[in-house]
Parts: sequence; structure tokens; C-alpha cells
Amino acid sequence: MDIRHLTLADFDERIALSEFAFQFKLPPDRRETELRYFRPEEHLGAFDEQGKLLSALILLPFRVWVNGSSMEMGGIAGVATWPEARRHGCVSRLLHASLAKMREQGQTVSMLHPFAFPFYRKFGWEMTCERKKYELEPRHFPAKRSAPGSVERIAPNTAAVSDLYAKAASRYTGMLDRSEEWWTRKRWTMPGLLALYRNEAGEPEGYIHYQVENRVMTVLEWVSVTEAARSGLWEFVGNHDSMIDRLLMTVPMDDPLPFLVADPRFKQETHPYFMSRIVDAEAFVSQYRFASGPEETLLIRLQDAHAPWNDGMFRMALGTDGKATLSRAEEESAASVTLDIQTLTALLLGGRRPGLLTEAGRLCGDSELVGLLERRVPRYETFLMDFF
Repeated sequence: MDIRHLTLADFDERIALSEFAFQFKLPPDRRETELRYFRPEEHLGAFDEQGKLLSALILLPFRVWVNGSSMEMGGIAGVATWPEARRHGCVSRLLHASLAKMREQGQTVSMLHPFAFPFYRKFGWEMTCERKKYELEPRHFPAKRSAPGSVERIAPNTAAVSDLYAKAASRYTGMLDRSEEWWTRKRWTMPGLLALYRNEAGEPEGYIHYQVENRVMTVLEWVSVTEAARSGLWEFVGNHDSMIDRLLMTVPMDDPLPFLVADPRFKQETHPYFMSRIVDAEAFVSQYRFASGPEETLLIRLQDAHAPWNDGMFRMALGTDGKATLSRAEEESAASVTLDIQTLTALLLGGRRPGLLTEAGRLCGDSELVGLLERRVPRYETFLMDFF
């Protein structure tokens, strides 16, 4: 089996594999678009001895917000295998090659949307993003409050909303730090209307991207960076009450709407969504923002069966300003914490607290060391609006 990047000559076979695996047919205009944006260096394939494509995935270069910092991230997507090549280790080989490639490219984090959580957990990915889905009737909308600003429908416009998005996205771990191309190719290709809230001074403070069809309003994206923007946008949504019977929207797990409305008994569902993985623990820790405190040192026995550069004994040195380093440690010590790469990912990317991970048997160490992690790992929320 040969693992290599695809070439332009492999494009047709790659599309055929995707169409079969994901059961769709690419229209001619979409095929032309995909060809125009086809970057062979982002596609890895497993080939047999005759050069036939057996399995493939896409390794997308992204940036992601992690505890207020924007980091390089490798997004894995489009994982597909022909039926006759399944259960022959193709995807395993591709994932191992992807980890090495991401490390080489400085992508310390990886994310993916799994077809099955247990499958990717075997390779070190862990669930980090959950979301809530709401289904409301107009009677559930928040009571109207007189917002001082105004809402205007505008044409899809990255310049008008990108700063608002970045301000909101940076509050959550897991949100994409979107590129201009991502706005153009992914956000604005979705049909819908864009409404912008401005305060009394004319400054934008929020927006919604939405559709109205068959008496259902679907909110594709809601961003409000002030309470006035939230109220103003809800007033705007409420003005559709004569033409809609339901409102559908997806929100972060910490969304306060049930508390803010008179009747919180509307349909709310929690959905596990994306998985993440720390690709290079040493590089990742050097970019991560820990809580400030005294200078402290922690020995960590880290286990990673699929990325040997992460496997072994490490010393974490935490500075007073929250900056830290992780480096190989020669000494063995009983005064250390033991965890695998999934658990480290859950701790630093998934919002799981050290105490919970200890109780679950995922993190082993004495109470003093667990207490150190409780103090220095900041509390944060996770969310992801996008899909790839």
C-alpha cells in the first residue's frame, strides 16, 4: 500500500469515491467549482500496487480559536474507502500519515466530524464540541424590549460582519478563525438573508443569517456581542410572527435563552458534534493560555500510541503569566499525573475539568497535582458553528 498526495490526474477517481461513499451526485457546475479549488497537496490517498485509489481523506488548513488564541489546525474531512478495501488498514495508515503531516506543518490541533465516535477515539481524537438545537414557536420568543438601535437587511457582506464574528468566536474554544475564502465558499453560498443590528451610533453589534420557507425560520448563524444587539435581533425575529409557525436555531451549550423567556418548555436537544486532537503536545502547550499564578512545575506521563513524539514523560513548567512549556523529562517520579492524549485533549480543548477526569479514571495523580491543574487550566466554553 502506497500513501501519497493525490495529483490532478486523481481528481475524477476521488470524486467518484466521494459520490459513492457519501451517496450523492455532484452537479456539473459544482464539479467545475470543486476542480477549480482542488488542491492536491490537501488530499492524501492510499493506493494499491497497481496505483488504484483505495481510500482518501482531505487535510484542510484552518485556524481555530483556543481559549482566546488563534492556532493552526488541521481539519480532517471526506474520509472515504471503497468497500473492497475496507478493514485493510487504509484509514489507519492515512490518519497516521496525517498526524505526521500536521506536525510538520505546525498544525498543533486537529478536528473532525466523525461518522462514529468510537472509531476515531481509537486514534486519539476526543469529543470536544456539543451543541444545542432549539425549536420554538412564536409564543416562546422573548418579550419585546425596546432596543435603542436598528436592524437592516443587507446583502451578504463579509466586511460588514467578519469583525463581529471574530469577536464572538474568540470567546469559544473550537470556533474557526475564518478566512476570506471560507466566508465566500461556505457561508455566502448558503441561500438566505442577512440582517445587521447597529446601535444608536450606527456601529454594528450583531447579525443573523437566516432563511424563511414554508412558515419556518431557520437561523443559520446568530451573532450578538452586546445585550442590546440580542434584544434588537429578537425584536426583528418577532416581527416575523405572522408568517412563521416555528423557529429553528443551533446555539452553544451555555446559551441563556431558556432562562430569559417566560416559558422555557420548548424543544431543546443536545447533540455531540465535533472531535478534536492535540497533534503535537509540546508545541500546543507553548501556545496555550493557562491561568496566571505562581511558577509551578508538573511531571506528566503522557500516552499516545499513534504519535510517538507525544508519548513519554514530560515536564510542564507554568509561568506567572500563564505561559507554559512542555519538554521531555529524563527522571521517573511517582509525583506525576498520568493521562493519554485523548484526556489531555478533553482537558485543554473539551472543557472537561481535572476533577471530573480523575473521577472517571481518565487522569491519575495525587490530589495536590490534580488541584494544581484545577487552578491553572482555565474554565472555558466550546462551540463550533461551521461544518467541514
